[in-house]
Amino acid sequence: MLAHVAVALTAGVVTAASTPLIARLARRVGAVDEPGGPRRIHRVPTPTMGGLAMLLGLLVALAVASALPTFGPLFTATSEPIALVVGALVIVAIGVADDLIHLPPTVKLAGQIMAALVVAIFGIQLVHFWIPGVEIVSLSADLGLPLTVLALVVMMNAVNLIDGLDGLAAGVAAIAGMAFFLFTLRTQLGSDAIPTSAALVAAIVVGIALGFLVHNWHPARIFMGDTGAMLLGLLLGAAGVSYVGRTPAPSEIDFYGAIPLLIPAMVLAVPFLDTAYAVARRLLRREPLAVGDRGHLHHRLLLMGHSHRRAVLILYYWSAVIAFGSVAPAFLTLPRLAPYAVAAVSLGIAVTLLGTDGGRVMRDEVDRSDERRADSA
Repeated sequence: MLAHVAVALTAGVVTAASTPLIARLARRVGAVDEPGGPRRIHRVPTPTMGGLAMLLGLLVALAVASALPTFGPLFTATSEPIALVVGALVIVAIGVADDLIHLPPTVKLAGQIMAALVVAIFGIQLVHFWIPGVEIVSLSADLGLPLTVLALVVMMNAVNLIDGLDGLAAGVAAIAGMAFFLFTLRTQLGSDAIPTSAALVAAIVVGIALGFLVHNWHPARIFMGDTGAMLLGLLLGAAGVSYVGRTPAPSEIDFYGAIPLLIPAMVLAVPFLDTAYAVARRLLRREPLAVGDRGHLHHRLLLMGHSHRRAVLILYYWSAVIAFGSVAPAFLTLPRLAPYAVAAVSLGIAVTLLGTDGGRVMRDEVDRSDERRADSA
């Protein structure tokens, strides 16, 4: 536990310290997100490409972990750390290119698949999973590889799609990482399973996300861009795949291992719900899936009347309720958990439905953008 905290602190400090330097670099190379447009909320040009600072935090944290006895078996008995490093380098390269020149959606998707393939080929791959009554289901390489790639690509896009307000993606990723870290630490204690990088990666995600949030909280001084959003998604997905693929015989407390990536999906429920809603919305409207709109959950909260910060805090709250609620059965019995769950959900509904005038800013922006588009037409 202390070793994980040390690594997380290292990741956070390095990320926070290097982010201002990355912001300067972004301005010099023209990686700046200009205000304007129906989906942009910020009002001043803001440097992007903040994921480079997260990458530095990841690399230094892994270097520190490799020197700690706690993680010795992971670095000597598996190739998972190499998979993480190589995969992170690939996805960050794709993200930097997209932040600079705005890659076509098909090219970006191809880059995500490439990064996911690298992670899988280098050692983080679904090998088997547990189903109650069936026990261990082994996956052949021709099935485990595509399932792993699919899981990682979905994770990357889920985090990327929710990155629409200052601090939103970083905070949600930190919450997901905390919940998943506690779950993996609880369920793997005393386990004789093959060493997994799940808990280590979850701790690093918490560190780099919080370290970046220091500069990304509203009003943001830098955006993570696709560089950071896809990196966070890849890391959370890799942690989930590593956990599921290295848990051969779950006990009653890790029953969730019965379904591949169930817990990673639950701790990222808000991004996944937003993604599913976006896909359904665009299909019904017969719009291209890759074309953005202002129908995401955070946009809806702004239109309801919540201010920028309040909308982010509401989504933080729901992320925490679902994430920690999904892993809570590993710590508490359902009868003890039920009253807390009812109270948390009731409070969340009340806070969500309580609007403020802060949302007028978003409504005015939407109205002006609609007028501009009407005039141009």
